[in-house]
Amino acid sequence: MPETSPAAPPLKGFGHFELRALLSKSARSLIWRVFDPRHGQELVLCMPRDKPNSAAALEHWLRMAQGAERIQHPNLAPPFEIGQVENWPYVAYDRALGETLDERLARQPAPLPIDAAGWIAQLLEGLAFAHDAGHAHRDIQTASLVIDASDKVRLIGLEVAQEVFPATVDFNAVTRRAVRESAEEDVLCVGLLLHRILSGKPVLEENDLQHVVQQMQPVGREMVRLGWETPHPIPDPLRAICNRATDRQLRQRYHLARSFWRALDGWRQAAAYDDGGPIVLLLDKLQRIGHLPTTTSGMHRFTGGSGLEAQHASALSEYVLKDMALSLELVRRVNNALKASGHQGQTILNMQRAIQMLGLDGLQYAANSLKPWPGPLPPVAAEMLRQLMARVTKAAQVAQALRPAGYDGEVVHLITVMQNLGRLLLQYHFPDDAQQIRQLMVPPEATEEQPNPPSMSEQAAAYAVLGCDLDALGSAVARHWGLGDELLQMIRRQPLDAAVHPPRSDADTLRLTCSFANELVDALGQPEARRRAGVEAATRRYAKALGVGLREVMEALNPGASKPPAAPAAEASAPAGSLRDRLSARGGS
Repeated sequence: MPETSPAAPPLKGFGHFELRALLSKSARSLIWRVFDPRHGQELVLCMPRDKPNSAAALEHWLRMAQGAERIQHPNLAPPFEIGQVENWPYVAYDRALGETLDERLARQPAPLPIDAAGWIAQLLEGLAFAHDAGHAHRDIQTASLVIDASDKVRLIGLEVAQEVFPATVDFNAVTRRAVRESAEEDVLCVGLLLHRILSGKPVLEENDLQHVVQQMQPVGREMVRLGWETPHPIPDPLRAICNRATDRQLRQRYHLARSFWRALDGWRQAAAYDDGGPIVLLLDKLQRIGHLPTTTSGMHRFTGGSGLEAQHASALSEYVLKDMALSLELVRRVNNALKASGHQGQTILNMQRAIQMLGLDGLQYAANSLKPWPGPLPPVAAEMLRQLMARVTKAAQVAQALRPAGYDGEVVHLITVMQNLGRLLLQYHFPDDAQQIRQLMVPPEATEEQPNPPSMSEQAAAYAVLGCDLDALGSAVARHWGLGDELLQMIRRQPLDAAVHPPRSDADTLRLTCSFANELVDALGQPEARRRAGVEAATRRYAKALGVGLREVMEALNPGASKPPAAPAAEASAPAGSLRDRLSARGGS
């Protein structure tokens, strides 16, 4: 008997569409690849998994979908058609917009992290725009993204998986609440998408992200954190961003698509080496409102006195150092003047020398260029800045007390301040981001499984909010001010997870001394029960490298009231030609 070919399967249809392939099936929606013979083209058809349960529900569905159609954004796919077949509503999109993320990952299973971040950032831009307009997606899946040949991403399926309410409900009364709650779930699902792409495998071995959400804490018992076995190494900032997006604690996650986008875009810009993201925003703000507001009033009265020239230079420099903004402005101006006059590789951090070089007129100009306290800050943010400046001042005093003999106290003071430059600028220019970082550093609530849960480090929290760390912000500004490479190295704190080795140079000694002081003051900011342990831990880290013990540390933290102040003349004992001289003075005086 001759072999015959099997009969072709019967053609499946949905209204006038020919169903070609099921691209995605989740608990809430279906996505089909279809052919429309009326127009002779392929489309992508999105429809809810369940039929609306009443005529009013169908009318509400169509009204919401048509409202979403009116939202125009480059990262939101425009619907080709909205309709219904036997009370089954649908939204159709042009297949030419691109392939789904599912299809891209099948063809390219291990995209680079920078590409993954670019796709998700585009998705978040469109999603944030939709959320702002009062619409939600409610079922973001790997098939909800379409990517074209030039890697442009568009979101499909907006308002397809609508909230299911009883047939008698007043839709207008519940829609606003439902959209707000659904928007937060959208953001969580985008975090799961990022996790899926970076890990190279389905999250919790589930293809339906809604099933993952139901298994995650606090609803379920599962934790979703990016593992270490990934197709490509994941940079620490991107890892922190991804893990924050799926954190087990609701309060730690991104609640707004725009906040998630800002962090991701900040990392992408920094990773592309174009000084973008928060660094560009910060430098722009520096041009418009300066670095910090001045805490000094009446400088013109102080500098206008006829007897000022007769005063000892140390008295004037001591006055200037009490104003953090003014001292940083003098550092910027004097070192720019050095650079302009052709003196490369020299940095002045001694206020006496800076004032001598700039003169009283230069000091007055510097003071006049600063905004008065508190600048544009509202009262609460101004108080946070004041507290931060007080902690930095305390750290500078501790560093001066701990510095080895012969090192210029003013230099140590200013390096300690500049090791906090990124923190100070963040609090002044981006107080909301600074508050987010502080909130992320609060330890999560204890559970039976984790009675002493670890808190997020400042670096990880900054990565999760800004996409870069605070040292990077400070270094970018110092570089913008034209400060030398040697100083740029000294103003980077010793990493908390790195061993402290004995210094090999004056620069190492200064950097480690100031880092030590900053860590000690950070320890004092911990809850009272942990302060002593924090101080002792920091002392153990630096004791061998700097030759200090707990007794010297406690004296530096709690100086005796009768202890005489350090004499300025003692600084002259530094050996000529050393880094100490190059930082504090240039030439003879």
